[in-house]
Amino acid sequence: MSIFIFYNKLLSFLTFVTHLPDMMPLLTDSLQNQPFSIFLEYLPTKHAQLVPSCIAGYPVTMTIADRVRSDDDPEPLAIAQNYAAEIPKILHFSGKGRDIADFNEFIRAIQEQGYSNVLLLTGDKLKHHQDGQDVNLPRTRYLESVNAVMQAKKLAPQIKVGVALNPFKYAKAEHDAQYFKLDKKVQAGADYVVTQLGFDLDALKEAKQYLNKLPSCLDLFACVMPLTVARAEFMVKHKVAGIVLTPHLLQLLKHEQSVDAVIAEQNVYARCALQILICRFWGFAGVHLSACHKAEEQKKLEQALERFQDFSFEQCMQIWSELHQLKSGDELKPKSDVFQKKVSSEQMLKYKSMQFMHDSMFDSKIARNVGRKLFNPKLWSGYFANKLLIKSEYLSKHGVVGCESCGQCRLADTLYICPETCPKGLANGPCGGTTLDRCEFGDRECIHSVKARLAEQTNQIAILKERLIDTVPIELRGTSSWVNWFNPK
Repeated sequence: MSIFIFYNKLLSFLTFVTHLPDMMPLLTDSLQNQPFSIFLEYLPTKHAQLVPSCIAGYPVTMTIADRVRSDDDPEPLAIAQNYAAEIPKILHFSGKGRDIADFNEFIRAIQEQGYSNVLLLTGDKLKHHQDGQDVNLPRTRYLESVNAVMQAKKLAPQIKVGVALNPFKYAKAEHDAQYFKLDKKVQAGADYVVTQLGFDLDALKEAKQYLNKLPSCLDLFACVMPLTVARAEFMVKHKVAGIVLTPHLLQLLKHEQSVDAVIAEQNVYARCALQILICRFWGFAGVHLSACHKAEEQKKLEQALERFQDFSFEQCMQIWSELHQLKSGDELKPKSDVFQKKVSSEQMLKYKSMQFMHDSMFDSKIARNVGRKLFNPKLWSGYFANKLLIKSEYLSKHGVVGCESCGQCRLADTLYICPETCPKGLANGPCGGTTLDRCEFGDRECIHSVKARLAEQTNQIAILKERLIDTVPIELRGTSSWVNWFNPK
């Protein structure tokens, strides 16, 4: 183990000295006088890998992914111990299969070991996700990134917290829902934003413009990748959540590979380099570089970056267009017959009915006074009385809104669309895995798209952008939300 740490230290020092003159002009690239940076992603492996301090003069920060390949990947915190302390690191934390107690332990551990930069994600679908239908296997829970940010800033406000945004959404409702949730992440205390992997420059530009309009000044990093045909086919075959690869792009990569594999590889790194440089021109703080952890891959990207480093923005855009064979400019966007749906009359009726019921039976002064007496915890503390109450609550709400006896009803904060009907149980907004309003799980429309549509129709957008919804602790599930509502602890 120590020999890897020694090599990492040596490589970091030599690379730093070699590139020191090249780094100096970069120190004034951003408004905050920070260098344009590369977050270089590494998947957890048993053996340490060499980590460069720079690529083409851009300073590198190592990022360690959390359970990307399998549900049983080693923890990023454990992997980080294999590398020299001098190497700057960002530890990913994915909320899939985790509760707030797990996150508290994570924050405690990174503080003890001196780490101060994290990227907090809700995470994609667990490979062994449980939907709760099997009585012997509890439903898989996902800790939302919004709640993780809130808790991180509460427990360790000095820690730099990154969050994700997927701007590559092409149905209006799912697009709006992504940005509503981004507003919540910013309000919760996020320090910087990393986009999902994508190749539509218009979507990346929109994300930067959106962040520029916010009062807080957050750095934006674009996730990029040297996209080979093999990687593209793998992502399509395995339906990697949230990644948009159009038929045009796939066909282009296949054609290049079949004609001349050498030229195809050169184009792969040229496209990646151009995307990095274009983002730099647009004022991005840097990029999150995936699938480029091998030294030979980094060398090829470095050569491509050096090839284009003196090109103007217009020249970079022209070559990008030529390498992607763009004509209309929409070839990297998905095609769909319907990009905007309407709120149905049934959905509106349900919303208005539920809102009236909540206001009159739960939120009015009279209702609260009566409820505190009727749902006094002492009256329902007995075993059979408690069982009867929970069963009654479940039967009255499950068929209408999909209640799962969470013990902390959040319907008023989610436009009366129960977050338990999201397979991940997300309340503050969507994950990044939807495709044209369809849930990552593929069996339903994303409830957050439904919420976004309804919010616009009912002039309730502020609820979805501003109201931070607390996570439901595991120990609260299975208790009565009526008792908890009228008698909050």
